Amino acid sequence: MYDRWSLDVFYTGIDDPKIEKNFEEWENLNADYRKKVLGVSSEDTVKAIEEILLLKEQILNVTNRLFVYFRLRKSANNSDKEGNSYRTRITELSSANAKEDVIFVKYIGEIRDLDDVIEKSELLKEYGFYLRNIRSEVEHSMDGDAEYAFSRLSSAAGLAWAEQYSYLMSNTKFEVLGEKRSFNQLQTLAKSSDRNERIAAYEAQLAHYPAITDALAFSVNNIKLHVLTEAELRGYESPLEMTLAQTHIKRETVDAMWTAVIESFPKFREYLKHKAKLLGHKNGLPWYDIYQPVGNAVSKPYTVEEAHKYLVEHFASFSPDMSEMMDKAFKEDWIDFYSRPGKSGGAFCYGLTWFGEARILTNFAGNFGAVNTLAHELGHAFHSMQTKLNRPLNRLNPLPVSETASTFNEIFLMNDAIANAVGDDKIALLDKQITDALMILPDMYIRYRTEDELINRRRKGFVYADEINKLMTDTQKEVYGDALDNDYLYPYIWCDKSHYYSAKRTYYNYPYAFGGLFGRGLYAKYLEEGDSFVPKYREMLRQTPMKTVENAALVMGIDLSDVNFWRKSISTVCESIDLFIKETSK
Repeated sequence: MYDRWSLDVFYTGIDDPKIEKNFEEWENLNADYRKKVLGVSSEDTVKAIEEILLLKEQILNVTNRLFVYFRLRKSANNSDKEGNSYRTRITELSSANAKEDVIFVKYIGEIRDLDDVIEKSELLKEYGFYLRNIRSEVEHSMDGDAEYAFSRLSSAAGLAWAEQYSYLMSNTKFEVLGEKRSFNQLQTLAKSSDRNERIAAYEAQLAHYPAITDALAFSVNNIKLHVLTEAELRGYESPLEMTLAQTHIKRETVDAMWTAVIESFPKFREYLKHKAKLLGHKNGLPWYDIYQPVGNAVSKPYTVEEAHKYLVEHFASFSPDMSEMMDKAFKEDWIDFYSRPGKSGGAFCYGLTWFGEARILTNFAGNFGAVNTLAHELGHAFHSMQTKLNRPLNRLNPLPVSETASTFNEIFLMNDAIANAVGDDKIALLDKQITDALMILPDMYIRYRTEDELINRRRKGFVYADEINKLMTDTQKEVYGDALDNDYLYPYIWCDKSHYYSAKRTYYNYPYAFGGLFGRGLYAKYLEEGDSFVPKYREMLRQTPMKTVENAALVMGIDLSDVNFWRKSISTVCESIDLFIKETSK
């Protein structure tokens, strides 16, 4: 307990005979699926769809078991050579039904009375959103052979370039403070409460990244070309339009959100300038001091045991089942806590809905921020515990709402801590809260704008590393103005963030801003409604895979196209900035 996660719920190890049995089961299910799809007819449409959906459920269950197991192994040890051959088999089997998937999609798309067909079956009613979404995607499908070929080639195109990124980042060593550190360890130092460690990490990034940025530029350029090609072949005007359609969110919602975020930039500049003054900087805040804590509370050390107790106790007041789930996560080894060479950086949560569990990777740094990160990831786990009540194909959340429960947890924990703090402790917590908001609002806007511009430039040709660096710093200057010291900006965010290197998740930045602000809006409702909020909140989380983002929000009575909702959410951050400035100006 309190060290590494246990994967025994999957398999007892790489030699577990159940692995080969599951691969065999997967191959047999694939064969049954292909046979069923190729033999589909219009004579008994309801029965045909039911049988295919049930097969897809079984395939998904065994696929998840194998894919997630080997993904988790690699995340905990990027040099997991034993798992490489299995991951290759998984990639091949995952695309084995591509041709039949195209046939099934086309079959659904050609059913003129689909709504009537759905009403004839309880199973189909449960999958109503899923089936109607397939129908709406048909107009953006490629011709059958092209769809199949594109799916098969993806593993040698965008996915392969993403693997190169992962390999480079896991094998690059950074010389910091006389020691060679992994990227993961460097990221921990970059957010250290020790200023000397942060400066050393910043200087190491500037010194070492140039050796690999050309290779990373090839990765990101070819991934964006992959995405541009797919969008064109599917008849979308842009990758952004394709992403929004695939994640069930309207452009009007995203635009309303960014409008409110842009309006908040002057307030964030005010915060950064004030913080720079507090730290003795005359030309704005250098990048490496954004995380410099003000006050003492953030520097207070936390052990994993203390984090366990703190989280379980604090969330019991919100929801006993949330608290119980958190307790179980710590006691039953759902969490891999500590940084080590070869382990992936950052933090994530995989919801193992078919087991009724989750697995969380973090790099616990022993401070309040690390506790807050655990709260964030356990929010993801809580979300997956709600969707486990759905049928297997109704458990995948669209990106925009995927960060909602996690961010709600952060806000709940931080606001509770601030409310119970005084003096220097309150100042430190306010500073942490504002810094976190800065990272998911103006900073995510920078990432969004940079990715959008990178994609637009990639239409015309290759975008070299120095161009991407300049694009990043130019956008930082545009957003932060003179609040940051322009001699100490950070051009390598595009290297740090794996989100840029996904052919399947383009623009994986706005969901963080969305989740942060939607979570704040939900928290405001919780304060208004009290205990009556919690059942509605659970139900909304359960329904997120089965509704558009806008319709899921309506469960809580929220209109996401209304810019005033977003303004109200951001106003809570602005209030924290005002309070921080007041408390530190005495």
